[in-house]
Order: sequence, then structure tokens, then C-alpha cells
Amino acid sequence: MIQQNNSTFVPPYPLNTAVLFLVFNRLDTTKQVFEAIRQAKPPRIYIAADGARESKEGEEEKVKAVRDYIISNIDWKCEVKTLFREQNFGCKMAVSGAIDWFFDNEEMGIILEDDCLPSQSFFWFCEELLEKYKNDMRIGMISGDNFQNGIKRGEDDYYFSIYNHIWGWACWENRWKKFDVELENIKDSTFLNFIHEKKWTREYWKNIFNGLKNYKVNKIWDYQWTFTMWDNHWLTALPNVNLVSNIGFGVDATNTFQENFKFAKLVSYDFVLKNHPKEIIQNKKADDFTDKTMFSRGLIHFVLLKTLHYLPDFLEKFILKIYVIIKRR
Repeated sequence: MIQQNNSTFVPPYPLNTAVLFLVFNRLDTTKQVFEAIRQAKPPRIYIAADGARESKEGEEEKVKAVRDYIISNIDWKCEVKTLFREQNFGCKMAVSGAIDWFFDNEEMGIILEDDCLPSQSFFWFCEELLEKYKNDMRIGMISGDNFQNGIKRGEDDYYFSIYNHIWGWACWENRWKKFDVELENIKDSTFLNFIHEKKWTREYWKNIFNGLKNYKVNKIWDYQWTFTMWDNHWLTALPNVNLVSNIGFGVDATNTFQENFKFAKLVSYDFVLKNHPKEIIQNKKADDFTDKTMFSRGLIHFVLLKTLHYLPDFLEKFILKIYVIIKRR
């Protein structure tokens, strides 16, 4: 059972921001997230779906069922645009290509995947901050996620972080256009100077990005977006309460397989945005907490970093590729 708060959020005004809804083959989670979008009634909805995989028997029918359900249940006045792929591009290019398409048409907007169930206030939180920071290039995106285990960071309704969580987020076209899907800028990037002073953290992310650069993992696009954020020295605005619950963990997921993952199905809340931070500065305590709880580095990581470069090239490539995939899960 998905837990959400029982408060009744009253929108302060009709939503003005477009929403991109990324879907694929899971009708159950799609229905729940679509219902949240339907309640918010965005004036423009973009629906993007990758094509079925030929190797997966019965997937074409599942993909069609998802598309048909959404189109037949849009019952509010809005502009509808679709990007329904005939062939399967894989998560990396299908998702990033859909976001490209979205921002070819919108100056700014909200992005939801089919397993990211938002509270209603999520939409207005994103809209207000999109407008507030649209000309402030210190901010790269807005997220609805909070993984601080109930710890409030400061006295305001949100804070700034280096971590760009993408389980329900919002962005601007002029930021997204710098997206570096193939990590072409990694050689000359100063991202290590931006993210953290701790050597372990620097080594962790350097290995992640180098692995992606060298071994072209087709499932992953979000780590490249993290690199783009850090390469441009952008911060993310994060709410002081969680606004989105990831309901997609399980055997049918593309990447989130572990149903007992500690960040699965978090309670999401509604709140009225009142207090804005007076200055734009990274909350290092929050990021240290995230670093320890989400990107922990144990003995395996230590041994890997110390021995990887001493292995034969073919073995180094194989281990690093597996390492990137495992850490993504």
C-alpha cells in the first residue's frame, strides 16, 4: 500500500506549467501517476513512450495499453503532444531524447516518470521556483525529492544541494540544452572542484563517470545529467519535506529492482510554499548525509579503487562496466 499524507491541498491558482510524462510498459504505476497529473490539470501535457523490445514477448501489447489508457483518460482542457516511438531506443536515448523534444517546445517544465507519484503541491512548488530562478544560472533544476530521513535543513521550505534527484523534477530549456549525454566534456571538466572536498567522494564519482564514458551503458541517462549539473557548477533546489514517492521498485522495473530499498515508497506530503532561502548556498550537512546514506562506500569500493588500474585492460573494462551497472541499481 502506497503511503501518502491525507491533507487536502488547495491549489493557489490554476497550474500554468507544462508536464512531460515519461511512460513505457507498466500500466499499474502509470495509472497512479497519471491520476496525480489529471488532478493538477496542466495546460499542456507531453507524453513520451519508448517502443517495445522485440526480445520481450507480449511487451508490445503492454506498451499499447499504457498509451491507450492515457489518451482516453485526458478529460480536462489541455494541449496534448505525443512522442510514441515505434522502435526501442533504450532508457538512455529514449528518456534524454524525450526531454530534448519537450524543451524544443517549452521554455521550462515539469518532468515525471511513470513510477514517480507526486503530491499535488509538488506541481505548484516546481512552478513557483521555475519562475523565481529562471534567470539565476546558479540553479540548474528543482526536485520534489527529500531523502533526509525527517531532518529539516534550515528554517526555510527548501534548501540547495549538489545532488540532483530526478524522481519528479523541473528544469529550464537553457539548462537542459547543455546536457552532455556522451560525457564529451569530462576530460576538461572542473566538476571535481565543485562537488566535494572529500577524496572518497571525488574518486567515487570519477569512476562512475569514466565508466559511463568508456563503456556506453545504454540504460543510464541520469548520471550524465548529474555530470552536466556539476560541470556547470549548478545547484538543485530540494524541498524540506518529501513531495514524490517512487512506486516503481520491483521485478518489472527498468533500473529500480529492489522492492525493500530504503528510499522506495516514501511518504509524500503536501505543503504551502511560504519561506524562501535568503541566500543561495549549498547545504553541506544535507549533502554529507546524502553522501553517506545514498552513495556509501564500503570495502568493495575501496579495494576496487586501489586495484583497478593495476589490472589488464580487458579486465579493468569488464569490472568497471559491471560496477557502473550495480551502483545504478
